[in-house]
Amino acid sequence: MHEDDLDMVEEQHLRSLTAPELEGDERAIDAALRPRSLDEVVGQTRVREQLGLVLEAARRRGRAPDHVLLSGPPGLGKTTLAMIIAHEMSTPLRLTSGPAITHAGDLAAILSGMNDGDVLFVDEIHRMSRPAEEMLYMAMEDFRVDVIIGKGPGATAIPLEIPPFTLVGATTRAGLLPGPLRDRFGFTAHLEFYEAHELDRIVHRSAGLLDVELTEEGSAEIASRSRGTPRIANRLLRRVRDFAQVRADGVVNRDVAQAALELYEVDELGLDRLDRAVLDVLCRRFGGGPVGISTLAVAVGEERETVEEVAEPFLVRNGFLARTPRGRVATAGAWRHLGLVPPEATLAMDAEATLFED
Repeated sequence: MHEDDLDMVEEQHLRSLTAPELEGDERAIDAALRPRSLDEVVGQTRVREQLGLVLEAARRRGRAPDHVLLSGPPGLGKTTLAMIIAHEMSTPLRLTSGPAITHAGDLAAILSGMNDGDVLFVDEIHRMSRPAEEMLYMAMEDFRVDVIIGKGPGATAIPLEIPPFTLVGATTRAGLLPGPLRDRFGFTAHLEFYEAHELDRIVHRSAGLLDVELTEEGSAEIASRSRGTPRIANRLLRRVRDFAQVRADGVVNRDVAQAALELYEVDELGLDRLDRAVLDVLCRRFGGGPVGISTLAVAVGEERETVEEVAEPFLVRNGFLARTPRGRVATAGAWRHLGLVPPEATLAMDAEATLFED
C-alpha cells in the first residue's frame, strides 16, 4: 500500500472515532496519571501519614484494615486513595456508587461476591437508599447481612455470612451521612484543597508521564489556575499541551499556557465559565443578592447540585461569594473581579465581616 493510501486509511480511522471512544481515551489517561502508592501522592501530608499507619498496622496483624471514610470536594483524590488502599494491601478493589445501590438486594448481591480482605469502594455513599444503608450497618460491624425471603407474615430472614472486608466510602457531603453510618468507620479523613506549590509538583509529574515539554513558568501558570484541585490541574495540562502542539512549537511555557487558558476561558484566578456566570448573574441580574441556590442555578442554566458542589465551594473559599440564611450574596471582591463598582451595602457588609473576624 502506498504512503498516500496509508495516510487516507489513518485519516478515515480518526474520523470514525466516536465520542464514547474518545471519552474512553480521556479516562485511560486519567487512570495513568493517578499515583499508585502513598509514596507517590503529593500533598495531603497528614492524611497520608494517618492512612499509612492504619494500613501498616493491618498488614502486621494480617487482617483487613478498618473501614475508611474519605470526604472533601470533587477531584482531590478520594477514588485514587481507595485504589491505593487496595494496592497497598494487595487485594482486589470493587467499585460502585451510592446512586447505583437503590435496593437492599443490590447491596446484598455485591457483598455476597466479596472475598476475604477485599476492598469495596462506594462513591457518593451519602446517596445510598435507606434500606441499603441499614443493611450496610450490620455488614460493616458484624460481617453478615440478613436476606429477607418472601413477603408478609411468611417472610423469612436468612443470615448471610460475609468474609471480613474493608469499606472505603467517599462523599462530597459528609454532613448528609447519618450518624450510625458515620460512626462505623474506623478511620475518617477530610481532603483539603491543594496549595499552588503542590499542584506545581503534580503538573510536573503528569507532564513527564505525558511526555510534555514544560518550563517552570508554564507549570506555575497552570498550577495557579487549577482551583486547588489535581483533577483540574491534569485536565488543564492536557488542554495546554494540545494548544502548544497545534499553535506553538510544542513547548509549554508561560506565554503558551496563558494563551491556551484564555482560549479555554480560565482566568488568572482559576475562575471558569460557570464561576463567572454565577457571579455575573448574581451581580448584574440580582443586584448582588441574596439569592436562593435553586434560583441561581436556574438563572445560569445548570443543575442545583452542579452550582452547589462545583462552583460554590471555590467561590466561597476565594471570597467572591457568601452564604447567608437568606441566600447567596456577592462580595465586593466579586463585583471588582467583574469590573463593576460594588454597592455601598456590599462594602458595609464586607467591612462588618472583617471586624467580626478581627
